[in-house]
Amino acid sequence: MPNNNLAAIILAAGKGTRMKSKLHKVLHPVGGRPMLHHLLESVQELGTDKTIVVVGAEREQVVAAAQGCDLVTQDEQLGTGHAVMMARDVLKDHTGDVIVLYGDVPFIPTSVMQAMIDMRHVSDDTGLVVLGFRPNDPARYGRLVVNWAGELERIAEYKDASEEERAIDLCNSGMMLVDGQSLFGWLDQLSNDNAAGEYYLTDLVAVARANGRKALVVEAAEEDVLGVNSRADLAYAEACFQTRKRCEAMEAGVTLVDPTTVYFSYDTILGTDVTIEPGVFFGPGATIEDGVTIKAYSHIEGAKVRKGATIGPFARLRPAADIGEGAKIGNFVEIKKAKLDAGVKVSHLSYIGDATIGADANIGAGTITCNYDGFLKFQTTIGAGAFIGSNTSLVAPVMVGDGALVGAGSVITKDVEADALAVARGKQLGKAGFAAKFREEQSAKKAAMKKKGS
Repeated sequence: MPNNNLAAIILAAGKGTRMKSKLHKVLHPVGGRPMLHHLLESVQELGTDKTIVVVGAEREQVVAAAQGCDLVTQDEQLGTGHAVMMARDVLKDHTGDVIVLYGDVPFIPTSVMQAMIDMRHVSDDTGLVVLGFRPNDPARYGRLVVNWAGELERIAEYKDASEEERAIDLCNSGMMLVDGQSLFGWLDQLSNDNAAGEYYLTDLVAVARANGRKALVVEAAEEDVLGVNSRADLAYAEACFQTRKRCEAMEAGVTLVDPTTVYFSYDTILGTDVTIEPGVFFGPGATIEDGVTIKAYSHIEGAKVRKGATIGPFARLRPAADIGEGAKIGNFVEIKKAKLDAGVKVSHLSYIGDATIGADANIGAGTITCNYDGFLKFQTTIGAGAFIGSNTSLVAPVMVGDGALVGAGSVITKDVEADALAVARGKQLGKAGFAAKFREEQSAKKAAMKKKGS
Protein backbone atom coordinates (compact mmCIF):
# COMPACT_ATOMS: atom_id res chain seq x y z
CA MET A 1 0.00 0.00 0.00
CA PRO A 2 1.19 3.57 -0.66
CA ASN A 3 2.69 5.30 2.36
CA ASN A 4 1.61 8.82 1.50
CA ASN A 5 3.04 10.35 4.65
CA LEU A 6 6.49 8.78 4.35
CA ALA A 7 9.70 10.34 3.12
CA ALA A 8 12.87 8.55 2.10
CA ILE A 9 16.33 10.08 2.39
CA ILE A 10 18.96 8.28 0.33
CA LEU A 11 22.55 9.10 1.22
CA ALA A 12 24.72 9.26 -1.91
CA ALA A 13 27.23 11.99 -1.14
CA GLY A 14 30.26 9.81 -0.38
CA LYS A 15 33.30 9.90 -2.63
CA GLY A 16 33.61 6.14 -2.90
CA THR A 17 37.39 6.30 -3.07
CA ARG A 18 37.78 2.54 -2.58
CA MET A 19 36.08 1.94 -5.92
CA LYS A 20 38.93 3.76 -7.68
CA SER A 21 36.59 4.88 -10.43
CA LYS A 22 35.53 8.02 -12.28
CA LEU A 23 31.99 6.66 -12.13
CA HIS A 24 30.13 7.50 -8.94
CA LYS A 25 29.91 4.54 -6.60
CA VAL A 26 26.10 4.33 -6.54
CA LEU A 27 25.98 4.23 -10.35
CA HIS A 28 28.05 1.08 -10.75
CA PRO A 29 25.75 -1.57 -12.23
CA VAL A 30 24.53 -4.80 -10.72
CA GLY A 31 22.53 -6.99 -13.07
CA GLY A 32 22.87 -4.37 -15.79
CA ARG A 33 21.36 -1.58 -13.69
CA PRO A 34 22.89 1.14 -11.48
CA MET A 35 22.75 0.30 -7.79
CA LEU A 36 20.86 3.52 -7.08
CA HIS A 37 18.10 2.49 -9.51
CA HIS A 38 17.63 -0.85 -7.75
CA LEU A 39 17.02 1.03 -4.53
CA LEU A 40 14.81 3.70 -6.11
CA GLU A 41 12.54 1.02 -7.55
CA SER A 42 12.04 -0.51 -4.08
CA VAL A 43 11.37 2.93 -2.61
CA GLN A 44 8.87 3.67 -5.38
CA GLU A 45 7.05 0.42 -4.57
CA LEU A 46 6.92 1.56 -0.95
CA GLY A 47 4.93 4.60 -2.09
CA THR A 48 6.78 7.51 -0.49
CA ASP A 49 5.47 11.05 -0.51
CA LYS A 50 8.98 12.41 -1.04
CA THR A 51 12.27 10.81 -2.02
CA ILE A 52 15.35 12.91 -1.31
CA VAL A 53 18.81 12.03 -2.58
CA VAL A 54 21.74 13.63 -0.75
CA VAL A 55 24.52 14.28 -3.24
CA GLY A 56 28.09 15.51 -2.92
CA ALA A 57 31.11 14.31 -4.84
CA GLU A 58 30.50 13.83 -8.58
CA ARG A 59 27.12 15.49 -7.99
CA GLU A 60 26.34 15.85 -11.70
CA GLN A 61 26.45 12.09 -12.30
CA VAL A 62 23.98 11.33 -9.51
CA VAL A 63 21.66 14.20 -10.44
CA ALA A 64 21.30 12.81 -13.95
CA ALA A 65 20.46 9.35 -12.55
CA ALA A 66 17.96 10.53 -9.91
CA GLN A 67 15.26 12.09 -12.06
CA GLY A 68 12.05 12.70 -10.13
CA CYS A 69 13.77 12.90 -6.75
CA ASP A 70 14.42 15.94 -4.60
CA LEU A 71 18.14 16.62 -4.53
CA VAL A 72 20.12 18.26 -1.73
CA THR A 73 23.86 18.77 -1.51
CA GLN A 74 26.23 17.91 1.32
CA ASP A 75 29.23 20.07 0.44
CA GLU A 76 31.28 19.01 3.47
CA GLN A 77 31.41 15.36 4.46
CA LEU A 78 30.67 15.71 8.18
CA GLY A 79 29.05 12.36 8.85
CA THR A 80 25.79 10.55 8.25
CA GLY A 81 23.87 12.68 10.73
CA HIS A 82 25.08 15.80 8.96
CA ALA A 83 23.99 14.33 5.60
CA VAL A 84 20.44 13.84 6.85
CA MET A 85 20.44 17.42 8.17
CA MET A 86 20.74 18.60 4.55
CA ALA A 87 17.13 17.49 3.93
CA ARG A 88 15.71 19.86 6.54
CA ASP A 89 14.33 22.48 4.11
CA VAL A 90 12.78 19.91 1.77
CA LEU A 91 11.00 18.23 4.72
CA LYS A 92 10.02 21.36 6.65
CA ASP A 93 6.31 20.62 6.14
CA HIS A 94 6.58 16.84 6.40
CA THR A 95 4.86 15.29 9.42
CA GLY A 96 5.21 11.56 8.73
CA ASP A 97 8.01 9.06 9.13
CA VAL A 98 11.40 9.37 7.46
CA ILE A 99 13.38 6.33 6.35
CA VAL A 100 17.12 6.78 5.88
CA LEU A 101 18.76 4.57 3.26
CA TYR A 102 22.10 4.31 1.49
CA GLY A 103 22.61 4.52 -2.26
CA ASP A 104 25.28 1.81 -2.12
CA VAL A 105 22.93 -0.67 -0.40
CA PRO A 106 20.82 -1.61 -3.41
CA PHE A 107 18.87 -4.71 -2.42
CA ILE A 108 16.81 -3.80 0.63
CA PRO A 109 13.36 -5.26 -0.12
CA THR A 110 10.21 -3.19 0.05
CA SER A 111 8.80 -5.75 2.50
CA VAL A 112 11.64 -5.07 4.95
CA MET A 113 11.07 -1.32 4.79
CA GLN A 114 7.35 -1.91 5.33
CA ALA A 115 8.17 -4.03 8.39
CA MET A 116 10.12 -1.07 9.80
CA ILE A 117 7.10 1.19 9.27
CA ASP A 118 4.80 -1.31 10.93
CA MET A 119 7.17 -1.67 13.88
CA ARG A 120 7.37 2.09 14.35
CA HIS A 121 3.60 2.27 14.76
CA VAL A 122 3.16 -0.63 17.17
CA SER A 123 3.10 2.00 19.89
CA ASP A 124 3.12 5.80 19.91
CA ASP A 125 6.18 5.95 22.15
CA THR A 126 8.43 4.30 19.54
CA GLY A 127 10.60 7.06 18.13
CA LEU A 128 12.74 5.13 15.72
CA VAL A 129 13.41 1.69 14.26
CA VAL A 130 16.89 0.48 13.34
CA LEU A 131 17.45 -2.18 10.71
CA GLY A 132 19.72 -4.95 11.98
CA PHE A 133 21.12 -8.17 10.55
CA ARG A 134 23.14 -11.19 11.65
CA PRO A 135 26.12 -11.61 9.30
CA ASN A 136 28.12 -14.79 8.98
CA ASP A 137 31.15 -12.75 9.98
CA PRO A 138 30.24 -9.84 12.28
CA ALA A 139 33.75 -8.47 11.69
CA ARG A 140 33.88 -4.84 12.76
CA TYR A 141 30.18 -3.98 12.46
CA GLY A 142 28.51 -1.97 15.21
CA ARG A 143 26.50 -4.16 17.57
CA LEU A 144 22.85 -3.59 18.48
CA VAL A 145 22.45 -3.93 22.23
CA VAL A 146 18.86 -4.98 22.95
CA ASN A 147 17.41 -5.30 26.46
CA TRP A 148 15.13 -7.96 27.90
CA ALA A 149 12.04 -6.10 26.65
CA GLY A 150 13.29 -6.13 23.05
CA GLU A 151 14.14 -2.43 23.03
CA LEU A 152 17.34 -1.13 21.49
CA GLU A 153 19.41 0.42 24.25
CA ARG A 154 22.38 1.55 22.21
CA ILE A 155 24.57 0.90 19.21
CA ALA A 156 28.04 -0.15 20.33
CA GLU A 157 30.68 0.61 17.71
CA TYR A 158 33.13 -2.27 17.47
CA LYS A 159 36.16 -0.23 18.50
CA ASP A 160 34.35 0.94 21.65
CA ALA A 161 32.54 -2.32 22.47
CA SER A 162 33.31 -4.55 25.40
CA GLU A 163 34.09 -8.22 24.88
CA GLU A 164 30.54 -9.02 25.95
CA GLU A 165 29.12 -6.60 23.39
CA ARG A 166 31.40 -7.93 20.65
CA ALA A 167 29.93 -11.36 21.26
CA ILE A 168 26.53 -10.04 20.10
CA ASP A 169 25.79 -11.17 16.54
CA LEU A 170 23.02 -8.63 15.84
CA CYS A 171 24.69 -5.88 13.84
CA ASN A 172 23.81 -2.41 12.63
CA SER A 173 23.03 -1.94 8.94
CA GLY A 174 23.07 1.85 9.25
CA MET A 175 19.49 2.23 8.02
CA MET A 176 16.69 3.47 10.22
CA LEU A 177 13.15 4.82 10.27
CA VAL A 178 12.51 7.90 12.40
CA ASP A 179 9.47 9.85 13.56
CA GLY A 180 9.62 12.79 11.14
CA GLN A 181 8.17 15.27 13.61
CA SER A 182 11.08 14.60 15.97
CA LEU A 183 13.88 13.94 13.49
CA PHE A 184 15.41 17.36 13.01
CA GLY A 185 15.03 18.35 16.64
CA TRP A 186 16.94 15.21 17.56
CA LEU A 187 19.56 15.88 14.89
CA ASP A 188 20.15 19.27 16.47
CA GLN A 189 21.08 17.45 19.68
CA LEU A 190 23.85 15.43 18.02
CA SER A 191 27.44 16.23 18.93
CA ASN A 192 30.53 16.03 16.76
CA ASP A 193 32.78 15.77 19.80
CA ASN A 194 34.62 12.72 18.55
CA ALA A 195 37.90 11.86 16.88
CA ALA A 196 36.48 12.36 13.37
CA GLY A 197 34.60 15.55 14.18
CA GLU A 198 31.48 14.10 12.56
CA TYR A 199 27.78 13.87 13.38
CA TYR A 200 26.77 10.21 13.55
CA LEU A 201 23.24 9.08 12.74
CA THR A 202 23.66 6.15 15.11
CA ASP A 203 23.71 8.61 18.02
CA LEU A 204 19.99 9.22 17.40
CA VAL A 205 19.25 6.10 19.45
CA ALA A 206 20.66 7.71 22.58
CA VAL A 207 18.98 11.04 21.79
CA ALA A 208 15.57 9.43 21.26
CA ARG A 209 15.82 7.51 24.52
CA ALA A 210 16.92 10.63 26.35
CA ASN A 211 13.75 12.27 25.03
CA GLY A 212 11.59 9.48 26.44
CA ARG A 213 11.07 7.51 23.21
CA LYS A 214 11.80 3.86 22.49
CA ALA A 215 14.09 2.48 19.80
CA LEU A 216 13.25 -0.91 18.28
CA VAL A 217 14.91 -3.27 15.80
CA VAL A 218 13.75 -5.03 12.65
CA GLU A 219 16.00 -7.79 11.31
CA ALA A 220 16.88 -8.38 7.66
CA ALA A 221 18.87 -11.03 5.86
CA GLU A 222 22.54 -10.25 5.30
CA GLU A 223 22.14 -10.09 1.52
CA ASP A 224 19.27 -7.60 1.89
CA VAL A 225 21.57 -5.03 3.50
CA LEU A 226 24.68 -5.74 1.47
CA GLY A 227 26.73 -2.56 1.03
CA VAL A 228 29.12 -1.97 -1.86
CA ASN A 229 32.29 -0.04 -1.11
CA SER A 230 34.86 -1.71 -3.36
CA ARG A 231 35.18 -3.66 -6.59
CA ALA A 232 35.27 -6.86 -4.55
CA ASP A 233 31.99 -5.86 -2.88
CA LEU A 234 30.54 -5.11 -6.31
CA ALA A 235 31.49 -8.57 -7.56
CA TYR A 236 29.92 -10.15 -4.48
CA ALA A 237 26.75 -8.11 -4.97
CA GLU A 238 26.57 -9.32 -8.57
CA ALA A 239 27.00 -12.91 -7.43
CA CYS A 240 24.20 -12.53 -4.88
CA PHE A 241 21.94 -10.94 -7.48
CA GLN A 242 22.61 -13.69 -10.02
CA THR A 243 22.00 -16.45 -7.47
CA ARG A 244 18.62 -14.96 -6.64
CA LYS A 245 17.63 -14.52 -10.30
CA ARG A 246 18.66 -18.10 -11.14
CA CYS A 247 16.57 -19.47 -8.28
CA GLU A 248 13.59 -17.36 -9.35
CA ALA A 249 13.92 -18.60 -12.93
CA MET A 250 14.03 -22.27 -11.97
CA GLU A 251 11.14 -21.88 -9.54
CA ALA A 252 9.13 -20.34 -12.41
CA GLY A 253 9.65 -23.33 -14.70
CA VAL A 254 12.91 -22.57 -16.51
CA THR A 255 15.55 -25.25 -17.00
CA LEU A 256 19.09 -24.04 -16.39
CA VAL A 257 21.47 -26.81 -17.42
CA ASP A 258 24.37 -25.24 -15.52
CA PRO A 259 22.88 -22.41 -13.41
CA THR A 260 26.12 -20.84 -12.21
CA THR A 261 27.20 -20.04 -15.78
CA VAL A 262 24.01 -18.19 -16.81
CA TYR A 263 23.83 -14.43 -16.20
CA PHE A 264 20.62 -12.42 -16.06
CA SER A 265 19.83 -8.72 -16.12
CA TYR A 266 17.44 -7.03 -13.72
CA ASP A 267 14.63 -7.03 -16.32
CA THR A 268 15.10 -10.41 -18.03
CA ILE A 269 11.67 -11.94 -18.75
CA LEU A 270 11.44 -15.72 -19.16
CA GLY A 271 8.44 -17.86 -20.07
CA THR A 272 7.79 -21.41 -18.89
CA ASP A 273 9.55 -24.47 -20.26
CA VAL A 274 12.47 -22.38 -21.46
CA THR A 275 15.75 -24.30 -21.58
CA ILE A 276 19.00 -22.39 -21.17
CA GLU A 277 22.30 -24.15 -21.75
CA PRO A 278 25.64 -23.17 -20.15
CA GLY A 279 27.37 -19.86 -20.71
CA VAL A 280 24.35 -17.76 -21.75
CA PHE A 281 24.38 -14.03 -20.97
CA PHE A 282 21.32 -11.79 -20.91
CA GLY A 283 21.86 -8.05 -21.20
CA PRO A 284 19.04 -5.61 -20.37
CA GLY A 285 15.78 -5.78 -22.26
CA ALA A 286 15.54 -9.48 -23.14
CA THR A 287 12.17 -11.25 -23.33
CA ILE A 288 12.07 -15.01 -23.88
CA GLU A 289 8.67 -16.63 -24.47
CA ASP A 290 7.49 -20.16 -23.62
CA GLY A 291 9.29 -23.21 -24.94
CA VAL A 292 12.37 -21.46 -26.26
CA THR A 293 15.74 -23.23 -26.22
CA ILE A 294 18.84 -21.09 -25.90
CA LYS A 295 21.95 -23.09 -26.61
CA ALA A 296 25.36 -22.61 -25.07
CA TYR A 297 27.39 -19.40 -25.12
CA SER A 298 24.78 -17.12 -26.62
CA HIS A 299 24.47 -13.39 -25.83
CA ILE A 300 21.01 -11.78 -25.84
CA GLU A 301 20.29 -8.10 -25.18
CA GLY A 302 17.29 -5.92 -25.97
CA ALA A 303 15.74 -8.75 -27.99
CA LYS A 304 12.48 -10.69 -28.04
CA VAL A 305 12.42 -14.42 -28.76
CA ARG A 306 8.97 -15.84 -29.42
CA LYS A 307 7.50 -19.24 -28.57
CA GLY A 308 9.36 -22.38 -29.53
CA ALA A 309 12.33 -20.71 -31.18
CA THR A 310 15.87 -22.08 -30.93
CA ILE A 311 18.85 -19.79 -30.43
CA GLY A 312 22.52 -20.71 -30.71
CA PRO A 313 24.96 -22.05 -29.82
CA PHE A 314 27.25 -19.02 -30.03
CA ALA A 315 24.49 -16.68 -31.26
CA ARG A 316 24.23 -12.98 -30.58
CA LEU A 317 20.90 -11.15 -30.48
CA ARG A 318 21.35 -7.38 -30.28
CA PRO A 319 18.77 -4.70 -29.43
CA ALA A 320 15.52 -4.71 -31.43
CA ALA A 321 16.01 -8.26 -32.67
CA ASP A 322 12.55 -9.91 -32.83
CA ILE A 323 12.71 -13.65 -33.44
CA GLY A 324 9.46 -15.30 -34.55
CA GLU A 325 7.77 -18.46 -33.30
CA GLY A 326 9.66 -21.62 -34.10
CA ALA A 327 12.50 -19.74 -35.77
CA LYS A 328 16.04 -21.09 -35.69
CA ILE A 329 19.08 -18.89 -35.13
CA GLY A 330 22.20 -21.01 -35.32
CA ASN A 331 25.86 -20.86 -34.44
CA PHE A 332 27.83 -17.66 -34.99
CA VAL A 333 24.77 -15.72 -36.19
CA GLU A 334 24.27 -12.08 -35.20
CA ILE A 335 20.86 -10.40 -35.42
CA LYS A 336 20.38 -6.67 -34.88
CA LYS A 337 17.25 -4.52 -35.27
CA ALA A 338 15.57 -7.13 -37.41
CA LYS A 339 12.15 -8.79 -37.36
CA LEU A 340 12.07 -12.46 -38.29
CA ASP A 341 8.65 -14.03 -38.75
CA ALA A 342 7.65 -17.55 -37.74
CA GLY A 343 9.77 -20.44 -38.93
CA VAL A 344 12.67 -18.42 -40.31
CA LYS A 345 16.02 -20.24 -40.36
CA VAL A 346 19.34 -18.45 -40.10
CA SER A 347 21.49 -21.39 -39.21
CA HIS A 348 25.15 -20.53 -39.75
CA LEU A 349 27.70 -17.72 -39.74
CA SER A 350 25.45 -14.83 -40.79
CA TYR A 351 24.80 -11.18 -39.96
CA ILE A 352 21.25 -9.86 -40.25
CA GLY A 353 20.85 -6.17 -39.40
CA ASP A 354 18.09 -3.63 -40.15
CA ALA A 355 15.98 -6.25 -41.85
CA THR A 356 12.55 -7.84 -42.09
CA ILE A 357 12.32 -11.52 -43.01
CA GLY A 358 9.04 -13.23 -43.87
CA ALA A 359 7.79 -16.53 -42.51
CA ASP A 360 9.70 -19.74 -43.34
CA ALA A 361 12.46 -18.00 -45.25
CA ASN A 362 15.79 -19.83 -45.23
CA ILE A 363 18.98 -17.80 -44.98
CA GLY A 364 22.09 -19.68 -46.10
CA ALA A 365 25.44 -19.81 -44.33
CA GLY A 366 27.60 -16.72 -44.57
CA THR A 367 24.78 -14.37 -45.64
CA ILE A 368 25.06 -10.73 -44.62
CA THR A 369 22.81 -7.73 -44.97
CA CYS A 370 25.04 -4.81 -45.94
CA ASN A 371 23.05 -2.24 -44.01
CA TYR A 372 25.57 0.57 -43.49
CA ASP A 373 27.35 2.76 -46.03
CA GLY A 374 29.58 4.49 -43.50
CA PHE A 375 27.02 7.23 -42.87
CA LEU A 376 23.46 5.84 -42.88
CA LYS A 377 21.63 2.58 -42.20
CA PHE A 378 19.36 0.99 -44.81
CA GLN A 379 16.68 -1.69 -44.74
CA THR A 380 16.65 -5.19 -46.26
CA THR A 381 13.33 -6.98 -46.79
CA ILE A 382 13.16 -10.71 -47.53
CA GLY A 383 9.78 -12.21 -48.34
CA ALA A 384 8.08 -15.26 -46.93
CA GLY A 385 9.44 -18.57 -48.15
CA ALA A 386 12.45 -17.01 -49.87
CA PHE A 387 15.72 -18.95 -50.06
CA ILE A 388 18.99 -17.06 -49.82
CA GLY A 389 22.00 -19.08 -50.94
CA SER A 390 25.19 -19.32 -48.93
CA ASN A 391 27.71 -16.47 -48.92
CA THR A 392 25.24 -13.89 -50.24
CA SER A 393 25.63 -10.17 -49.65
CA LEU A 394 22.38 -8.19 -49.72
CA VAL A 395 23.32 -4.54 -50.31
CA ALA A 396 20.60 -2.42 -48.71
CA PRO A 397 18.23 -0.92 -49.49
CA VAL A 398 17.02 -4.01 -51.25
CA MET A 399 13.96 -6.27 -51.36
CA VAL A 400 13.72 -9.98 -52.12
CA GLY A 401 10.18 -11.08 -52.92
CA ASP A 402 8.16 -13.96 -51.52
CA GLY A 403 9.40 -17.35 -52.64
CA ALA A 404 12.40 -15.97 -54.51
CA LEU A 405 15.69 -17.85 -54.87
CA VAL A 406 19.10 -16.19 -54.62
CA GLY A 407 22.05 -18.18 -55.84
CA ALA A 408 25.02 -18.83 -53.57
CA GLY A 409 27.83 -16.29 -53.66
CA SER A 410 25.65 -13.50 -55.04
CA VAL A 411 25.96 -9.79 -54.34
CA ILE A 412 22.39 -8.52 -54.63
CA THR A 413 22.09 -4.78 -55.29
CA LYS A 414 18.66 -4.68 -56.97
CA ASP A 415 15.24 -5.89 -55.91
CA VAL A 416 14.33 -9.51 -56.68
CA GLU A 417 10.78 -10.28 -57.78
CA ALA A 418 8.62 -12.85 -56.04
CA ASP A 419 9.33 -16.43 -57.14
CA ALA A 420 12.26 -15.26 -59.30
CA LEU A 421 15.82 -16.56 -59.36
CA ALA A 422 18.61 -14.03 -58.88
CA VAL A 423 22.27 -14.81 -59.42
CA ALA A 424 24.87 -12.07 -59.28
CA ARG A 425 28.43 -13.33 -59.40
CA GLY A 426 31.41 -13.34 -61.73
CA LYS A 427 31.55 -15.91 -64.55
CA GLN A 428 33.84 -18.86 -63.79
CA LEU A 429 36.71 -19.37 -66.24
CA GLY A 430 38.98 -22.43 -66.64
CA LYS A 431 42.47 -22.69 -68.23
CA ALA A 432 43.82 -26.21 -68.54
CA GLY A 433 47.40 -26.69 -67.30
CA PHE A 434 47.71 -23.13 -66.00
CA ALA A 435 48.35 -24.15 -62.38
CA ALA A 436 51.24 -26.50 -63.23
CA LYS A 437 52.86 -23.93 -65.50
CA PHE A 438 52.42 -21.21 -62.82
CA ARG A 439 54.11 -23.32 -60.15
CA GLU A 440 57.02 -24.13 -62.45
CA GLU A 441 57.62 -20.48 -63.37
CA GLN A 442 57.33 -19.23 -59.81
CA SER A 443 59.63 -21.92 -58.45
CA ALA A 444 62.29 -20.90 -60.97
CA LYS A 445 62.00 -17.26 -60.00
CA LYS A 446 62.30 -18.13 -56.31
CA ALA A 447 65.39 -20.26 -56.91
CA ALA A 448 67.06 -17.51 -58.93
CA MET A 449 66.42 -14.96 -56.22
CA LYS A 450 67.78 -17.29 -53.57
CA LYS A 451 70.96 -17.91 -55.64
CA LYS A 452 71.43 -14.20 -56.19
CA GLY A 453 71.05 -13.50 -52.48
CA SER A 454 73.70 -16.05 -51.52
